[in-house]
Amino acid sequence: MRIAFTHNLQLSKSEDEAEFDTPETVGKITDGLRSLGHDVEPIEVSGPASRVVARLEALGPDLVFNTAEGSHGRFREAFFPALFDRLGLPFTGSDAYTCALTLDKQLTKMLLTPHGITSPKGIVVHDLAALNDQPVRFPLIVKPNYEGSSMGITANSVVDSKDQLWARVVELLPRFPAGVLLEEFIVGRDIVVPFLERGSSKTGGVLEPASYRIDERVTKHRKYQVYDFELKTTCSDAVHVEVPAKLSEQERCRVMALAHTVFKVLGVHDLGRIDFRIAESGEVYFIEVNALPSLEQGASVYASGAMAGLNTPELVLEAVVRSAADRYGMPVSRSRMPRRRATLRIGLIFNLKSESASSHSDADAEFDSPETIAAIKEAIVSYGHEVLELQATPELPSILPLQNLDVVFNVAEGIEGRAREAQVPALLELLGIPYTGSDPTALSLALDKGLAKRLVRQAGFHTPEGMVIHTGKERIPPELSFPVIVKPLHEGSSKGIFLTNVAESESELRDLARQGLEKYRQPMLVETYLPGREFTVALLGEKRPRVLPAMEVLFTDTSDRYPVYSYAHKFEGRDIRFEVPANIDMVLHRELERAARGVFMALGCRDIARIDFRLDQEGRVSFVECNPLPGLTPGFSDLCVIAEAAGIDYRGLIGEILAPALRRYRERQKERRLERR
Repeated sequence: MRIAFTHNLQLSKSEDEAEFDTPETVGKITDGLRSLGHDVEPIEVSGPASRVVARLEALGPDLVFNTAEGSHGRFREAFFPALFDRLGLPFTGSDAYTCALTLDKQLTKMLLTPHGITSPKGIVVHDLAALNDQPVRFPLIVKPNYEGSSMGITANSVVDSKDQLWARVVELLPRFPAGVLLEEFIVGRDIVVPFLERGSSKTGGVLEPASYRIDERVTKHRKYQVYDFELKTTCSDAVHVEVPAKLSEQERCRVMALAHTVFKVLGVHDLGRIDFRIAESGEVYFIEVNALPSLEQGASVYASGAMAGLNTPELVLEAVVRSAADRYGMPVSRSRMPRRRATLRIGLIFNLKSESASSHSDADAEFDSPETIAAIKEAIVSYGHEVLELQATPELPSILPLQNLDVVFNVAEGIEGRAREAQVPALLELLGIPYTGSDPTALSLALDKGLAKRLVRQAGFHTPEGMVIHTGKERIPPELSFPVIVKPLHEGSSKGIFLTNVAESESELRDLARQGLEKYRQPMLVETYLPGREFTVALLGEKRPRVLPAMEVLFTDTSDRYPVYSYAHKFEGRDIRFEVPANIDMVLHRELERAARGVFMALGCRDIARIDFRLDQEGRVSFVECNPLPGLTPGFSDLCVIAEAAGIDYRGLIGEILAPALRRYRERQKERRLERR
């Protein structure tokens, strides 16, 4: 089967990403499904839904293997199942209704009560005023109503007094405004019951109950034993899953019978997990159900699955796939040969580096090497398409109409002129051939750094003060403060930027400008040097792009008074290192993301871009430049390094860039069919 594996990738240990899959988990699930003979395409779903739709439509999977939790809101776990339903794609796991229902802990308990399921008494509060009117019985546990993975739960979540209750709610409500659950805390033991619909025919998919054994070094100082966020993350080595749980036969039968009822009533499919708590009296209390349980290494579903004969993680994954396939009436092919895909004829248009070019020359710095072109071609071919290589030479206009291309993957930089990057896209639009990347207007605007800054400033984002020098005789405006940086107006890939490009006086400025005018035969941009940290941010998508984690450019030569990301830094790797994701706080993270998306939209970019920012003397994020045709050299180009840090391998990155163009191709084909009717 061709399987799209949709997931959220965990890039940090922050609580916001607690439910996301780690890179290790994503890798093991991908490898496990492939070992079963499936053709698997991992798709990270962060960012706008339009991007995910484009990837799915381009891939055309037989089945979606879904672990995506969504990013925010009370409906987040239901969003992607609803989307798959709308696209007509079969998927693993429960439907949108069940995912939305089970994320609401209190509503779930209300629906289960008529079926004989006992739960602790509780209420959901949305504001502090509600605390004054509610009768409560201590001890209480205070936790978010719409979260999982122990988010919002600490060793202090169990409270014994109204003062403690008030303090805990005051702390949680701003973080979880959708609602905080106040629930009687049941002193007793935690029991976990995993579910695999195809895991055990005797029990209707209910697997052997598991329990947690927590090292005494962690629990001895705690009054109440609760599986909190710290135990789940930083102290996870102190938690041991034990299967079977230490239960009497009567307790075991009772727990499994209750679990069967819960899964059936709530309509959980394929896989799931229930948390129970057994009181000291022996009564079993339902705590919550997870319709999207963790599949990380060591999860209870694997240990309990082994008790049902599913002795490896791969067999557990196979049970999930078979369960979904049965529900949709699909055959499960174990053939290692992927299904034949609809082949398109895709042109790969590029400018090739000269074999005689010196590594110290920046003459064709933006052009691609044969190795890069081969890597792009290999990635496109892996999606089942035919690729035709075409160089962007003066002969291209006469050659291109004869090639019968469906789509073009464009990385051509053009030869000369301030609109050079727009030349190939303009030709493709004239011929009516869909292509990857931004249109001619956006490419022309972004290549003119001065004009781009004017548009970005007009859109409300910071840029350094600057001017454009055409002759070298222009008057220096008084608002332009020194030091300044001087660089070509219409270049990329750090072309024309060297360690000596910073001027401290007007005479130095004019000398640098004169040299640049003579060498590059184009105007020179002069702008105030920004002394703060430097970042580059990559984006993928169309109207609402996904912003990838920021990469910081770190200069290691402490003797350099005015470090700049120069040509030598970029291509020789001297005195520089990169950190991705950048080590930044949430405020700066959000501002970089906001600015990146804003610049992308202001310049009219599409599909792909890399945007450079620097902090000014006041710590504000300031726009430096935008590259809508960033380099794609595997393991080297900034975009590729950033994508890899975001969990996107090279093949996946090329697929991300190609997918919107394939969508535009299909739309064009649909329009033509309608015109012929």
